[in-house]
Amino acid sequence: MFGRLSGRPYYRCYAKSGSRLAHQSAASKVTDFRLILVTTAAFGAAAIANSNYSIASSTVCDSNRAKGADVVMLGPTAEPSTGILFPRLCNGMTFVGCGVRVKWRVVKVYAVGTYVDPTAFRMTENDNDQAVSKALLDPVNPRTIRVVMNRAVSMDKYVAAIVEALKPRMNGQDLEKLEEFKKLNPPGDLAEGSVMEMTIRGDTLLYRNNAGTVGAIRSMVFTRAMCDVYYGDNAVSPAHKDDVIKGILNL
Repeated sequence: MFGRLSGRPYYRCYAKSGSRLAHQSAASKVTDFRLILVTTAAFGAAAIANSNYSIASSTVCDSNRAKGADVVMLGPTAEPSTGILFPRLCNGMTFVGCGVRVKWRVVKVYAVGTYVDPTAFRMTENDNDQAVSKALLDPVNPRTIRVVMNRAVSMDKYVAAIVEALKPRMNGQDLEKLEEFKKLNPPGDLAEGSVMEMTIRGDTLLYRNNAGTVGAIRSMVFTRAMCDVYYGDNAVSPAHKDDVIKGILNL
């Protein structure tokens, strides 16, 4: 007989006491057994192929679905203002929200999204926006900030804007880290669609620039300031901050 798994038909072979299979000759049993092995191997290969495809396309299955229900594949999320897509997973973390960085009230410079470790941001039913905001401001809670350019910008302007936001939040401490950050960005212009990723884990910021090169900055002052840039009272993208808070509360 056959059934279905992820929309694909497969054969399920079995023998019942007193059935025709139980009375087959030894040679016939060997033939049927080989057929079962071939069918099982083919089904296993297909399952592995489907699993690899899911990982490559950054989609995940809904683990909360009822038994016997169809598998739900979660695709990327589009930032509403720019249409820029954010995959469900990034650096092993889960997407929770996105927004847009606006300059001069009308220029949509880049879209920004946040990915978190759900175990680090596990909230209780009694937690609220304030509790999540406090957790986001603490760099001990791991997260990745993904920036995707919505327009072409010179690297100097991009770096200068981030340094300008960081410096007053560092209160005169570890300011040499700002120079380290500048050096992590290659010269040239940022094209539309360029991607930068900042992964914060305690006093360490791992920075992946638009060329794919990864560097590190170690300073709790620096990582705390970066958290405040994106999740503080004067966050550079309020829409992003609000969406992230809502997303964490819904984890």
